[in-house]
Amino acid sequence: MYRNSERLIVFDADGTIIDAFNAINRTFSTHGMDLGDLERFQKRHNLFKYLGGIKEFPFNLKKQLGKQSRKAILATLTDVYREDAKLYPGVADLIRDLIAAPAIRVGIVTRNITNEPALTLRKLLARHDVDVDSLDFLDHVPLGQEKTLAFRAIRRRFDINPARSFACGDEHKDFMAAMTAGMHSFMVSYGFEDFARLTKKFAVPEDLISKTPAEFCARVRHALDV
Repeated sequence: MYRNSERLIVFDADGTIIDAFNAINRTFSTHGMDLGDLERFQKRHNLFKYLGGIKEFPFNLKKQLGKQSRKAILATLTDVYREDAKLYPGVADLIRDLIAAPAIRVGIVTRNITNEPALTLRKLLARHDVDVDSLDFLDHVPLGQEKTLAFRAIRRRFDINPARSFACGDEHKDFMAAMTAGMHSFMVSYGFEDFARLTKKFAVPEDLISKTPAEFCARVRHALDV
């Protein structure tokens, strides 16, 4: 059925391997806005994550009104990602070791919203000594497109058995995309959604969730024998 016995791991970028909250928070601060703390940020829904909670929403919305304001914020966010944003501790070593491991396809699928997101991630990863050209793929998924389609396309590109495929994410939509694509899921609760939201609101199995980057890296290493 499958030409090889390779395994596949797909990393989500923002909130899973990249400390996106601090990058966004720094951008907001530069433009005189307040994102709120991580705990409240994780409980917000979709767009409201970026406009703040009840306390911050009116002022932030006023600041973001107008095309030029949005453009300036996006430009700052792009610069922050490219020059200062960080991978979570241990992630760079994990990715390098996975790239070096035999018979494992490794890459990133992202919805990053900076200008030229693929270039942004290349610059960020290069600062952490991750050779982007050694990744098997770095795919940007538009906001309106389901990640499931991207996951399936990657599996088929490399002819990987879904039972030997893994996807990593920090939001319930990442979990659903992995499950729908027939892939095993690694989830984290230190990114865009917290442990309670993932488990209680969206019924993500708690046994799949890592609460820290160190736990996440250890789980991946154990599962892929790295």
